[in-house]
Amino acid sequence: MITGGAGFIGSNLSEKLINLGHQVLAIDNFDTFYHRSIKEKNIKWLLLQDNYKFFELDILDYGKLKNMICEPIDVIIHIAAKAGVHASVKNPIPTQRVNVIGTQNMLELAKILDVSQFIFASSSSVYGINPNIPWKEDEAKLLPISPYACSKLSSEMLGHVYSNLYKIRFIGLRFFTVYGPRQRPDLAISKFARMIKNDMEITQYGDGTSSRDYTYIDDLIAGVVSAINYKGSLYEIINLGNHKTVALSEMIGTVSKVFNRPAKVKILPMQPGDVTITYADLSKAQKLLGYEPKIEFEEGVTRFKDWFLENDFQTKS
Repeated sequence: MITGGAGFIGSNLSEKLINLGHQVLAIDNFDTFYHRSIKEKNIKWLLLQDNYKFFELDILDYGKLKNMICEPIDVIIHIAAKAGVHASVKNPIPTQRVNVIGTQNMLELAKILDVSQFIFASSSSVYGINPNIPWKEDEAKLLPISPYACSKLSSEMLGHVYSNLYKIRFIGLRFFTVYGPRQRPDLAISKFARMIKNDMEITQYGDGTSSRDYTYIDDLIAGVVSAINYKGSLYEIINLGNHKTVALSEMIGTVSKVFNRPAKVKILPMQPGDVTITYADLSKAQKLLGYEPKIEFEEGVTRFKDWFLENDFQTKS
Protein backbone atom coordinates (compact mmCIF):
# COMPACT_ATOMS: atom_id res chain seq x y z
CA MET A 1 0.00 0.00 0.00
CA ILE A 2 1.35 3.40 -1.03
CA THR A 3 0.05 6.71 0.31
CA GLY A 4 0.60 9.77 -1.86
CA GLY A 5 0.40 7.27 -4.69
CA ALA A 6 -0.42 9.76 -7.45
CA GLY A 7 2.46 12.09 -6.65
CA PHE A 8 5.99 12.33 -8.01
CA ILE A 9 7.62 9.64 -5.88
CA GLY A 10 4.51 7.55 -5.24
CA SER A 11 3.63 7.07 -8.92
CA ASN A 12 7.21 6.24 -9.89
CA LEU A 13 7.41 3.71 -7.04
CA SER A 14 4.06 2.20 -8.02
CA GLU A 15 5.25 1.63 -11.59
CA LYS A 16 8.43 -0.01 -10.38
CA LEU A 17 6.56 -2.36 -8.05
CA ILE A 18 3.94 -3.21 -10.68
CA ASN A 19 6.72 -4.06 -13.13
CA LEU A 20 8.32 -6.27 -10.47
CA GLY A 21 5.06 -8.21 -10.19
CA HIS A 22 3.74 -6.81 -6.91
CA GLN A 23 0.12 -5.95 -6.24
CA VAL A 24 -0.18 -2.26 -5.39
CA LEU A 25 -2.98 -0.44 -3.60
CA ALA A 26 -2.41 3.32 -3.81
CA ILE A 27 -4.26 6.20 -2.18
CA ASP A 28 -4.09 9.96 -2.76
CA ASN A 29 -6.37 12.87 -1.87
CA PHE A 30 -5.26 15.10 -4.81
CA ASP A 31 -4.20 17.91 -2.50
CA THR A 32 -4.54 21.31 -4.17
CA PHE A 33 -0.86 22.15 -3.62
CA TYR A 34 -0.56 21.64 -7.37
CA HIS A 35 -3.03 20.88 -10.14
CA ARG A 36 -4.97 17.62 -10.05
CA SER A 37 -4.40 16.99 -13.78
CA ILE A 38 -0.68 16.48 -13.15
CA LYS A 39 -1.32 13.66 -10.71
CA GLU A 40 -4.01 12.16 -12.93
CA LYS A 41 -1.48 11.94 -15.74
CA ASN A 42 1.05 10.35 -13.37
CA ILE A 43 -1.25 7.36 -12.78
CA LYS A 44 -2.88 7.09 -16.20
CA TRP A 45 -0.88 3.98 -17.18
CA LEU A 46 -1.17 2.47 -13.71
CA LEU A 47 -4.97 2.53 -13.77
CA LEU A 48 -4.88 0.16 -16.76
CA GLN A 49 -2.90 -2.50 -14.85
CA ASP A 50 -4.64 -5.53 -13.33
CA ASN A 51 -2.41 -5.59 -10.26
CA TYR A 52 -3.01 -1.93 -9.36
CA LYS A 53 -5.87 -0.49 -7.35
CA PHE A 54 -6.40 3.20 -6.57
CA PHE A 55 -8.59 4.94 -3.98
CA GLU A 56 -9.08 8.68 -3.66
CA LEU A 57 -8.69 8.93 0.11
CA ASP A 58 -7.40 11.40 2.69
CA ILE A 59 -5.05 10.05 5.37
CA LEU A 60 -6.77 12.36 7.88
CA ASP A 61 -10.07 10.48 7.41
CA TYR A 62 -9.31 7.49 9.61
CA GLY A 63 -12.90 6.23 9.50
CA LYS A 64 -12.86 5.89 5.71
CA LEU A 65 -9.38 4.37 5.78
CA LYS A 66 -10.58 1.65 8.15
CA ASN A 67 -13.73 0.97 6.15
CA MET A 68 -12.19 0.94 2.67
CA ILE A 69 -8.79 -0.69 3.29
CA CYS A 70 -9.80 -4.11 4.50
CA GLU A 71 -7.72 -6.47 2.36
CA PRO A 72 -4.41 -8.00 3.49
CA ILE A 73 -1.46 -5.58 3.30
CA ASP A 74 2.14 -6.77 3.63
CA VAL A 75 3.88 -3.38 3.52
CA ILE A 76 2.75 0.22 3.89
CA ILE A 77 4.92 2.85 2.19
CA HIS A 78 3.78 6.17 3.63
CA ILE A 79 4.76 9.03 1.31
CA ALA A 80 1.71 11.30 1.58
CA ALA A 81 2.44 14.63 3.28
CA LYS A 82 1.68 18.32 3.31
CA ALA A 83 4.68 19.25 1.23
CA GLY A 84 7.04 22.19 1.23
CA VAL A 85 9.36 23.84 3.73
CA HIS A 86 8.31 27.37 2.72
CA ALA A 87 4.62 26.47 2.65
CA SER A 88 4.95 25.11 6.18
CA VAL A 89 6.46 28.37 7.43
CA LYS A 90 3.45 30.25 6.05
CA ASN A 91 0.85 27.70 7.19
CA PRO A 92 2.29 25.51 9.95
CA ILE A 93 -0.93 24.09 11.39
CA PRO A 94 -2.06 22.17 8.26
CA THR A 95 1.48 20.80 7.91
CA GLN A 96 1.45 19.49 11.48
CA ARG A 97 -2.06 18.06 11.15
CA VAL A 98 -1.48 16.18 7.89
CA ASN A 99 2.08 15.04 8.51
CA VAL A 100 1.82 14.00 12.16
CA ILE A 101 -1.84 13.03 12.63
CA GLY A 102 -1.87 11.51 9.16
CA THR A 103 1.14 9.37 10.03
CA GLN A 104 -0.50 8.36 13.31
CA ASN A 105 -3.59 7.26 11.36
CA MET A 106 -1.50 5.15 9.01
CA LEU A 107 0.34 3.53 11.91
CA GLU A 108 -3.01 2.76 13.56
CA LEU A 109 -4.17 1.22 10.29
CA ALA A 110 -0.99 -0.87 10.19
CA LYS A 111 -1.75 -2.05 13.73
CA ILE A 112 -5.34 -3.13 13.05
CA LEU A 113 -4.46 -4.75 9.71
CA ASP A 114 -1.49 -6.54 11.26
CA VAL A 115 0.97 -4.99 8.77
CA SER A 116 4.48 -6.06 9.70
CA GLN A 117 6.50 -3.55 7.62
CA PHE A 118 6.01 0.24 7.57
CA ILE A 119 8.23 2.47 5.42
CA PHE A 120 8.08 6.18 6.07
CA ALA A 121 9.22 8.93 3.70
CA SER A 122 11.13 11.25 6.01
CA SER A 123 13.31 14.16 4.95
CA SER A 124 16.86 15.48 5.11
CA SER A 125 15.33 18.65 6.54
CA VAL A 126 15.23 17.02 9.99
CA TYR A 127 18.98 17.68 10.33
CA GLY A 128 18.39 21.44 10.31
CA ILE A 129 21.48 23.62 10.36
CA ASN A 130 24.09 21.02 11.20
CA PRO A 131 27.84 21.52 10.60
CA ASN A 132 28.68 17.82 11.03
CA ILE A 133 28.66 16.94 7.33
CA PRO A 134 28.08 14.54 5.73
CA TRP A 135 25.06 13.93 7.94
CA LYS A 136 24.79 10.59 9.70
CA GLU A 137 21.61 9.02 11.01
CA ASP A 138 23.00 8.70 14.55
CA GLU A 139 23.47 12.47 14.87
CA ALA A 140 22.62 13.13 18.51
CA LYS A 141 21.36 16.69 18.16
CA LEU A 142 18.69 17.34 15.54
CA LEU A 143 17.45 20.93 15.44
CA PRO A 144 14.94 21.34 12.56
CA ILE A 145 14.25 24.92 11.52
CA SER A 146 10.90 24.63 9.74
CA PRO A 147 7.48 23.24 10.72
CA TYR A 148 7.79 20.74 7.85
CA ALA A 149 11.09 19.39 9.20
CA CYS A 150 9.65 19.23 12.71
CA SER A 151 6.64 17.25 11.48
CA LYS A 152 8.90 14.70 9.81
CA LEU A 153 11.01 14.25 12.93
CA SER A 154 7.85 13.87 15.03
CA SER A 155 6.65 11.15 12.67
CA GLU A 156 9.93 9.28 13.01
CA MET A 157 9.36 9.26 16.78
CA LEU A 158 5.81 8.00 16.32
CA GLY A 159 7.28 5.16 14.31
CA HIS A 160 9.54 4.27 17.21
CA VAL A 161 6.52 4.14 19.55
CA TYR A 162 4.56 1.78 17.30
CA SER A 163 7.59 -0.36 16.58
CA ASN A 164 8.18 -0.78 20.32
CA LEU A 165 4.54 -1.36 21.29
CA TYR A 166 3.28 -3.44 18.37
CA LYS A 167 6.40 -4.92 16.76
CA ILE A 168 5.79 -3.15 13.45
CA ARG A 169 9.08 -2.86 11.58
CA PHE A 170 9.41 0.89 10.95
CA ILE A 171 11.98 2.13 8.45
CA GLY A 172 12.27 5.89 8.16
CA LEU A 173 13.98 6.87 4.93
CA ARG A 174 15.37 10.40 4.95
CA PHE A 175 15.07 11.57 1.34
CA PHE A 176 17.58 14.12 0.05
CA THR A 177 16.22 16.52 -2.65
CA VAL A 178 14.69 14.06 -5.11
CA TYR A 179 14.45 15.08 -8.78
CA GLY A 180 13.64 13.56 -12.16
CA PRO A 181 10.59 12.86 -14.33
CA ARG A 182 7.29 13.93 -12.69
CA GLN A 183 9.01 16.20 -10.18
CA ARG A 184 6.51 18.56 -8.57
CA PRO A 185 6.19 21.85 -10.49
CA ASP A 186 7.04 23.92 -7.39
CA LEU A 187 10.45 22.28 -6.86
CA ALA A 188 13.55 24.09 -8.04
CA ILE A 189 14.71 22.05 -11.03
CA SER A 190 11.20 21.78 -12.46
CA LYS A 191 10.40 25.44 -11.78
CA PHE A 192 13.72 26.72 -13.15
CA ALA A 193 13.44 24.54 -16.26
CA ARG A 194 10.01 26.02 -16.98
CA MET A 195 11.31 29.56 -16.49
CA ILE A 196 14.44 29.06 -18.58
CA LYS A 197 12.45 27.45 -21.37
CA ASN A 198 10.00 30.36 -21.38
CA ASP A 199 12.74 33.02 -21.11
CA MET A 200 11.53 34.09 -17.67
CA GLU A 201 13.58 35.46 -14.78
CA ILE A 202 14.74 33.00 -12.13
CA THR A 203 14.67 34.02 -8.48
CA GLN A 204 17.84 32.87 -6.72
CA TYR A 205 17.71 33.03 -2.94
CA GLY A 206 21.15 33.74 -1.51
CA ASP A 207 24.52 34.13 -3.22
CA GLY A 208 24.35 30.77 -5.02
CA THR A 209 26.74 28.92 -2.71
CA SER A 210 24.03 27.02 -0.82
CA SER A 211 24.12 23.39 -1.92
CA ARG A 212 21.95 20.29 -2.01
CA ASP A 213 22.50 16.57 -2.22
CA TYR A 214 20.37 15.85 -5.32
CA THR A 215 19.00 12.31 -5.60
CA TYR A 216 17.75 11.01 -8.93
CA ILE A 217 14.33 9.37 -8.72
CA ASP A 218 15.44 5.95 -10.05
CA ASP A 219 18.20 5.74 -7.43
CA LEU A 220 15.74 6.66 -4.68
CA ILE A 221 13.19 4.10 -5.86
CA ALA A 222 15.87 1.39 -5.82
CA GLY A 223 16.54 2.29 -2.18
CA VAL A 224 12.85 2.15 -1.27
CA VAL A 225 12.46 -1.26 -2.92
CA SER A 226 15.43 -2.53 -0.91
CA ALA A 227 13.78 -1.21 2.25
CA ILE A 228 10.62 -3.16 1.40
CA ASN A 229 12.71 -6.32 1.47
CA TYR A 230 14.69 -5.42 4.63
CA LYS A 231 14.16 -7.94 7.45
CA GLY A 232 16.63 -6.77 10.09
CA SER A 233 15.90 -4.78 13.24
CA LEU A 234 12.43 -3.42 14.01
CA TYR A 235 13.37 0.26 13.84
CA GLU A 236 15.82 1.98 11.50
CA ILE A 237 16.39 5.50 10.17
CA ILE A 238 18.32 5.52 6.88
CA ASN A 239 19.55 8.30 4.57
CA LEU A 240 18.77 8.02 0.86
CA GLY A 241 20.82 10.60 -1.01
CA ASN A 242 23.62 10.80 -3.55
CA HIS A 243 26.57 11.69 -1.26
CA LYS A 244 27.48 14.61 -3.51
CA THR A 245 26.58 18.27 -3.18
CA VAL A 246 25.65 20.66 -6.00
CA ALA A 247 25.72 24.41 -5.39
CA LEU A 248 22.64 26.43 -6.33
CA SER A 249 24.60 28.39 -8.96
CA GLU A 250 25.88 25.12 -10.43
CA MET A 251 22.36 23.66 -10.49
CA ILE A 252 21.06 26.69 -12.39
CA GLY A 253 24.01 26.50 -14.76
CA THR A 254 23.41 22.80 -15.43
CA VAL A 255 19.70 23.31 -16.15
CA SER A 256 20.62 26.19 -18.47
CA LYS A 257 23.21 24.05 -20.26
CA VAL A 258 20.94 21.02 -20.65
CA PHE A 259 18.07 23.16 -21.99
CA ASN A 260 20.54 25.14 -24.14
CA ARG A 261 19.11 28.49 -23.04
CA PRO A 262 20.58 31.29 -20.91
CA ALA A 263 19.31 31.78 -17.37
CA LYS A 264 18.20 35.25 -16.27
CA VAL A 265 18.85 35.37 -12.53
CA LYS A 266 17.46 37.76 -9.92
CA ILE A 267 19.19 37.45 -6.52
CA LEU A 268 17.21 37.81 -3.28
CA PRO A 269 18.03 37.04 0.38
CA MET A 270 17.78 33.48 1.74
CA GLN A 271 14.27 32.43 2.77
CA PRO A 272 13.23 31.48 6.33
CA GLY A 273 13.48 27.72 6.86
CA ASP A 274 16.23 27.20 4.26
CA VAL A 275 19.51 25.54 5.18
CA THR A 276 22.85 26.24 3.49
CA ILE A 277 23.71 22.60 2.75
CA THR A 278 22.34 19.07 2.72
CA TYR A 279 24.79 16.20 2.43
CA ALA A 280 24.05 12.53 3.10
CA ASP A 281 26.36 9.96 4.60
CA LEU A 282 25.32 6.73 2.89
CA SER A 283 27.31 4.21 4.94
CA LYS A 284 24.22 2.84 6.65
CA ALA A 285 22.17 2.66 3.44
CA GLN A 286 25.01 0.79 1.76
CA LYS A 287 25.36 -1.65 4.64
CA LEU A 288 21.68 -2.39 5.29
CA LEU A 289 20.11 -1.89 1.85
CA GLY A 290 22.98 -2.34 -0.61
CA TYR A 291 22.16 1.18 -1.77
CA GLU A 292 24.44 2.62 -4.46
CA PRO A 293 23.22 5.71 -6.38
CA LYS A 294 24.30 5.62 -10.01
CA ILE A 295 22.99 8.71 -11.81
CA GLU A 296 25.25 11.78 -12.02
CA PHE A 297 23.56 15.16 -11.75
CA GLU A 298 23.86 16.35 -15.36
CA GLU A 299 22.65 12.99 -16.67
CA GLY A 300 19.68 13.17 -14.32
CA VAL A 301 18.78 16.68 -15.47
CA THR A 302 19.07 15.51 -19.10
CA ARG A 303 16.66 12.65 -18.42
CA PHE A 304 14.33 15.09 -16.71
CA LYS A 305 14.46 17.40 -19.74
CA ASP A 306 13.47 14.58 -22.10
CA TRP A 307 10.38 13.89 -19.99
CA PHE A 308 9.65 17.58 -19.41
CA LEU A 309 9.55 18.47 -23.10
CA GLU A 310 7.05 15.67 -23.77
CA ASN A 311 4.65 16.97 -21.10
CA ASP A 312 3.20 20.30 -22.18
CA PHE A 313 1.22 20.77 -18.96
CA GLN A 314 4.49 21.21 -17.07
CA THR A 315 5.52 24.16 -19.20
CA LYS A 316 2.14 25.83 -18.61
CA SER A 317 1.78 25.22 -14.86
